[in-house]
Amino acid sequence: MRSFLKVFLAVFLAILVFCTIGFFFLIGMVSSTVSSSIPVISDKSVLKIDLAQAYVELPQKDVQDIIQGKQLEEIPSLYNVIRLIRKAKTDDRIRAIYLVADGNANGFASSDEIRNALADFKSSGKQIIAFGNSMTQKAYSIANIANKVYVSPAGDFEWVGYRVSYFFLKGALDKLQINPQIFYAGKFKSATEPLRAEKMTEANQLQTSVWLNDLYSDFLQKTATMRQLDTATLHQWANEGVIVTPQIATERKLIDGVRYDDELQSEIKQQLKIDSSDRINFVSIGQYAQVNTDLGGNGEKIALIYAAGSIVDGKGEEGVISDGEYVDLLRKARLDNSIKAIVVRVNSGGGSALASDNIWREMKMAKAAKPLIVSFGDVAASGGYYMSCAADSIFASPATLTGSIGVFGVIPDMSAFLKNKLGVTFDGVSTGPLANAGSIDHPMTEQERKIVQGSIERIYDQFKSRVAEGRKRDTAYVETIAQGRVWTGLRAKEIGLIDQHGGLQDAINAAAKKAGLKEFAVKEYPKYGNLLERILGYNKNSSAATMIEKELGPDYAGVYQQLKSVQQMTNSIQARLPFEFVIN
Repeated sequence: MRSFLKVFLAVFLAILVFCTIGFFFLIGMVSSTVSSSIPVISDKSVLKIDLAQAYVELPQKDVQDIIQGKQLEEIPSLYNVIRLIRKAKTDDRIRAIYLVADGNANGFASSDEIRNALADFKSSGKQIIAFGNSMTQKAYSIANIANKVYVSPAGDFEWVGYRVSYFFLKGALDKLQINPQIFYAGKFKSATEPLRAEKMTEANQLQTSVWLNDLYSDFLQKTATMRQLDTATLHQWANEGVIVTPQIATERKLIDGVRYDDELQSEIKQQLKIDSSDRINFVSIGQYAQVNTDLGGNGEKIALIYAAGSIVDGKGEEGVISDGEYVDLLRKARLDNSIKAIVVRVNSGGGSALASDNIWREMKMAKAAKPLIVSFGDVAASGGYYMSCAADSIFASPATLTGSIGVFGVIPDMSAFLKNKLGVTFDGVSTGPLANAGSIDHPMTEQERKIVQGSIERIYDQFKSRVAEGRKRDTAYVETIAQGRVWTGLRAKEIGLIDQHGGLQDAINAAAKKAGLKEFAVKEYPKYGNLLERILGYNKNSSAATMIEKELGPDYAGVYQQLKSVQQMTNSIQARLPFEFVIN
């Protein structure tokens, strides 16, 4: 026995020493690689921004790529991209911006903020050049701000108009003999449509047509302004499908010409007065972020709290808005006397009605203590709007999707599926007719249905009262703009759901003004740790999401997330945007 213990302890000690050495080796390897990879920003550099990269609310880093040495630079957050473009405007080393404009993985409001930052950069007299081997409409919606727009001679230029596509699960549920048992308040509350219909309802067709045409009209108007064309002609070209090649797009003055990559680089060298034999120093936005790490400013503190993802109860993983975490974040900011104002950036289609109300309560208390400004991202609807309506002021892009003031619930009846497909049946003893209410093992009784629908109606009334109080309107008026209807930020300002059109920086400036601050430092929350902490605290769930997005692309990864969210919808009352959609 003593001999066994000696061997066991020796092996255990060897493993411990090996792990310790490996740990410090990993730290040293990452640290040395990161330090050696910091780029040099030389004179006549060109800032390179790839629009196919999604710039979301918080910085991203694929931990697997770091460990495998594929990529060390962090993908900047959307706000950092905006600040970096603003920094480049006054940086004498950056002479131009090069937009890689094949596709655009960013939402419409995010694209609007990037485009506005580029327009500001362009006002300095510096050049913006956009190029795509094949340019999509969504990429062009940003690229059309450039001084020159080029497409490869053998590439494609898309000009066909916008379409929104939904997918429906009712047929699959019918085949599986699953009855979703749906309850909702608001005729436009179409979040449950994929479970109860095989195509769009008339109400959903109406609201979708309005907001989609708002986005399309904005695209046509901006293009017409930049290219000195009229919107009617642009719309006609899309309907007739006449722009089928980059050469035709050049003839119609939508782009400035066709170029191969070498021709484009020769043109850039001539503009920058670089010798033809020298290389252009392209600096990616991620590399530029590495040498501009302190973008927060100086002075009194403004707390910037990012609230992105589905709204969930309790403590959630990274990438969701859990009331357990966000109530705590807001409370700390409220009670911290060194923080003079709070800005909440909301990018959410909603989720749990209970969690939304808990966060709303803390937002209301924060507003009573200090200036509270909300900035909407691509989507701030249903629960995302619920939690925000108590703010002093709400900013949104005209392209933001918001509203959707309505609630729903789903309690699936799985009894036929379990019995006929799996051979599973249920039996039991109850002390009363409601003891088994809400269970998946039986169709709901009329009494059960009345109870659930009553809860839906009560929470809907509560939602409307929160909006009426926050927006200083009566509930009768709120009902006319509620009913679960989705609005663009353009119309949301007209009907009083928001206060101003503008991006995150506009909201921060408004918070500083309300707090009487001439100089301020933006402190961002939540904090998920530095690069090394994220490596050591590697999250398998976030890795799986990253891998799915890499394989499927952002649009179809969203479909996967929608299927996953069906489970989250069940057995709780939801304040959630109409289900996920793909716009192309």
